Amino acid sequence: MDVVNAKSLIGTWTLLTRVEVTSDGHRRIDPILGPDPIAYLIYDAAGHFAVQFMRRNRETVDGTSGYDAYFGRYQVGADGVVTQALIGALSQGDVGKVVTRRCHIDGTELVIKVETTASDGQPVTRTLRWQRAT
Repeated sequence: MDVVNAKSLIGTWTLLTRVEVTSDGHRRIDPILGPDPIAYLIYDAAGHFAVQFMRRNRETVDGTSGYDAYFGRYQVGADGVVTQALIGALSQGDVGKVVTRRCHIDGTELVIKVETTASDGQPVTRTLRWQRAT
């Protein structure tokens, strides 16, 4: 595993897996994005990022559900922690937030681990595995 730096993040990434685990070790499925969402994550050299997630089968939800997106500016610390300032977001409550992401490179994959709260308010550890888009 290699700690990320700004140069190693630059590019477009596609989501391989997005797994949420509760504090008692149980895997849970995000009710909004489902068990196997698709997504793109983009980091540019000027410090901008954007991410979009979509439920793979949106026929099972109403027209406004099953999608999440946000964008803004990012910085990478020496310890591989990425700080993101959200300038815009699909969710009004996320606009203006500053969030941190612990990241590392595992072979050819970008791995992001986040201690967060699920859409239902339950604390979870979310692990996202990405590969470079070709």
